[in-house]
Amino acid sequence: MSKIELIVNSLEQKVQRVLHELTELKKENMFLKDELLKTNALNAKHLEALQQKEDDFKTLKFANSILGSDESKRETKLKINTLIKEIDDCISKLSD
Repeated sequence: MSKIELIVNSLEQKVQRVLHELTELKKENMFLKDELLKTNALNAKHLEALQQKEDDFKTLKFANSILGSDESKRETKLKINTLIKEIDDCISKLSD
């Protein structure tokens, strides 16, 4: 074989190796994108569950304060006042 043939063969092998590597990287990229989508969906589910738990906690805390818990009587009064103001706003808007 001549020197040029050796260079061409070597170049061909390198191109094939690079193409094979490109194909493998594309497969890996698709796999990682799928994993990212799954992880984002799971994260959204967990955030929603966390928000629900926080809402439940606030409701229980409010209920405990109404039942006479000394810890959060001040918070209860503030919450009741806020609710009264909201109701007054609704009534005034309905009256207009």
